[in-house]
Amino acid sequence: MKMHAGWALALAAAACHAPAARHAAAPTANGGAPVEQAHFVLYKFAQRIGVEHATIARTGDGGREVKTTFTFNDRGTDVPLAALWELAPDGNPRRYQAWGSVARGVSLDDRVERAGGGAVEIAREEQPIARTDAPAALAAASGYAPVIGQELLVRRWLALGRPATLRVLPVGDVHIESRGRDTLTLDGKPIALEHLAIFGLVWGREDVWIDDQRQLAALVTRDAEFDHFEAMRGADAPLIDDFVARAGNDAVAWLGEAARAGSGPPGALALVGGRLVDGTGAPPIEDATVVVDGDRIVAAGPRASTAVPAGARRVDVAGATIIPGLWDMHAHVEQVEQAAAYLAAGVTTVRDEGNILPFITAVRDAIEAGRGVGPRVIADCLVDSDDRQALGTLRVNSVDDIAPVVDRAVKAGCAEIKVYSSVKPPLVAPLCAEAHRRGLRVTGHIPTGMDINDALDAGFDGVNHIQYVASLVFPKERGAMEKLSRAERRRRLLELDVHSPAMQKLFTRLAAQHTAFDSTLALFELFLHPAAELARREPGLAKMPPQLHGSFGVGMEPDAVGPSHRIFEKYVEILGEMHRHGVTLVAGTDIGVPGHTLHRELELYVEAGLSPLEALQAATLVPARVLGRDRELGSIAVGKRADLVVVDGNPLADIHALRKVRLVVARGRSYDPAAMWKLAGFQP
Repeated sequence: MKMHAGWALALAAAACHAPAARHAAAPTANGGAPVEQAHFVLYKFAQRIGVEHATIARTGDGGREVKTTFTFNDRGTDVPLAALWELAPDGNPRRYQAWGSVARGVSLDDRVERAGGGAVEIAREEQPIARTDAPAALAAASGYAPVIGQELLVRRWLALGRPATLRVLPVGDVHIESRGRDTLTLDGKPIALEHLAIFGLVWGREDVWIDDQRQLAALVTRDAEFDHFEAMRGADAPLIDDFVARAGNDAVAWLGEAARAGSGPPGALALVGGRLVDGTGAPPIEDATVVVDGDRIVAAGPRASTAVPAGARRVDVAGATIIPGLWDMHAHVEQVEQAAAYLAAGVTTVRDEGNILPFITAVRDAIEAGRGVGPRVIADCLVDSDDRQALGTLRVNSVDDIAPVVDRAVKAGCAEIKVYSSVKPPLVAPLCAEAHRRGLRVTGHIPTGMDINDALDAGFDGVNHIQYVASLVFPKERGAMEKLSRAERRRRLLELDVHSPAMQKLFTRLAAQHTAFDSTLALFELFLHPAAELARREPGLAKMPPQLHGSFGVGMEPDAVGPSHRIFEKYVEILGEMHRHGVTLVAGTDIGVPGHTLHRELELYVEAGLSPLEALQAATLVPARVLGRDRELGSIAVGKRADLVVVDGNPLADIHALRKVRLVVARGRSYDPAAMWKLAGFQP
């Protein structure tokens, strides 16, 4: 295991409580005070993608000047960022600037400057300059990046005596809490670091570890695309999986602690007087009773003939509908706040479609063991190649790589292999064959160089994303798509005829092979409409945490609005034709508006031609059948797992009623959706 020598020495010194080695000193440009240097290696999904270099110099009055350059490459796109802090001797920021990018296509241009009279001036990209009072407890940072900003924030918090909240401009109030000391092992030696959780700098919780010299050793967070992002001081890849697993374990435990106020007491629970829609297609039962005890359904039927055990807690749900817990078949659980949002929306099971294995397995196992709160997690293992466009940490570059990768997926308890976009076409069929031999299904993207028929030939059991149905109208050779202009791509897609022989043959084949298709249609709606139109279509946007405001529909060029809308209409038409052919549709969202986007997905299914019951089943019984879990999950019946949702109104008459969640029961425990939304940082 390789480690930057300076950090290894510093960690070893911290472990034995001896003074740590400082960073090498270098003179400033003018030969003045020495400069402290910091070097961070940047990771996405625990895969090295870039570096950050920072210098901290003393100024003439005893203050500090901090400069940093931060850059990474994500799937072929460079993401560069620079920042500057001018700090007073007491650590208060006099001036702060950050400019560049924080994700593919996401720019940043922030400035915070003392304006005199106890005020500061704040300038953010394309927003009017604002002035505000400057409290003494003040720091400056723009979000997850750059990493040295996280260290400066923690140093400031420690210097101020660990206050309950710290004003951080331009983002707002930040809360930091200690999660105790973690001891890790490096080269057989114990390493002791303090584990801190930071709330408010981005949406949800970040995890950082600091040494005894107040230097940031490791960071586990999310970037501006909501993807896993990690950083380590001066390291190549040591302990990265350990830090990620610790972040997942502790975050789920923290969520369990925080969620207690929003959960009902343990013991038997009787939902009395509601309409029962059991998910099987049987006629609804009016004035029904459903009883759960432990994590099982022990009774379900008409109230007149369904006994309620003595001592059971009765909940009157008259006027509401009891439905099975919802499934999101295309999730990426990047943070525990998503778990709270899923429960608030009635989602009790998620299929995670690509994650850092140590993180998602830690979250899954903690929930399974009752150590935390969240939906049931079914993990898929994402597999890619070493291509420049690749993602994730499981890679196949030759036939010899396949068996070890599948073996790792089996040992991790994954249900499926998710094939990602850069897997080389000749490796797809042997990868599918080995996965099937080991009892795993295969789903995913259609790799570059293949179309959807090629993927089905190779052994795909499922496909992600609606756009891959349209792959037949585009060239599949590597590099060919890049040679088509945007106008030509748009023209081909809009001229796609769902009734053509090729498309009809494809739909028939998908249905005959029982290919499970999660369209993520609602995600494309978010990409293909401007903000004003999205506000009408997706009410969840108005309820998002402040850090997520402006995430969708911003910056769309006026001349793109009409064509983008027509492309989305084409996707809806494709989905409707797939349904008419009997293709197996399972509802999934990818990462949209957590919780809310699944509701929107089902609303779009109804717009595409599914009945409300068929849409509901696409998020309940059908996914359970696809993954072989229908004996335990997916419908309401005696003996099945107690995953239920109570919604006001009747979703069989109006699918929008699914948004009106009154009560959620997951694993037999009841949860107040308003409390869960608040815990996730959303407005109820």
